[in-house]
Amino acid sequence: MHVATGQAAGGTYFLARRSQRRPGDDALRRYYDKTAGRYDRQISFFERVLFGGGREWVCSQAEGDVLELAVGTGRNMRHYPPGIRLTGIEFSPGMLELARKEAALVRPDADLREGNAETLDFPDESFDTVTCTLALCTIPDDRAAVAEAMRVLRPGGRLVLLEHVRSPLLPVRLVERLLEPLFLRVEHDHLMREPLDTVRAAGFVVEQLERSKLGIVERLAVRKPS
Repeated sequence: MHVATGQAAGGTYFLARRSQRRPGDDALRRYYDKTAGRYDRQISFFERVLFGGGREWVCSQAEGDVLELAVGTGRNMRHYPPGIRLTGIEFSPGMLELARKEAALVRPDADLREGNAETLDFPDESFDTVTCTLALCTIPDDRAAVAEAMRVLRPGGRLVLLEHVRSPLLPVRLVERLLEPLFLRVEHDHLMREPLDTVRAAGFVVEQLERSKLGIVERLAVRKPS
């Protein structure tokens, strides 16, 4: 474990970053490096069918200093409003390379870095907004990622999410449960997660919640208490 201390906004911050990799980390990175080139083509279909307007909705909520978790190939980049200061992290070097190409075209001032959403290399209270789209379903420890978002947000800052989630409808939820082992094995994708429970457990205050598509699509905006 690497431990660092320093100064931020007149106070001190404490970072404890795990230096040991888990067995699944390399497999996850290899999967996204391998599929990076076809990700945009694949996800565009699901965006039309399930998530239409979701990325635009998330990005429209962004203000001030913005951190995007799991920036992927940079599909959100063109939807952020002018005037924000964007930092993005991505676990996969292959994905990050494509995101940097997109940023060069539409947001050359973006600061894009390789990083792990579960152990962010930023001081406490560094950002006004944290965004994450269609990624908490694949981050191995989603609770750690949400806790890190809470840590790096300034008081009153917002976490804004777009996700596919566990449906509140029993028949749909049973289908998700049956399919989840296959999705985990093939795409490292969890179908039964519910970010609403996770953000509440982390101490966030829910401001906006929208569900659609039989309850499996969720738009969620929450605020860190002041």
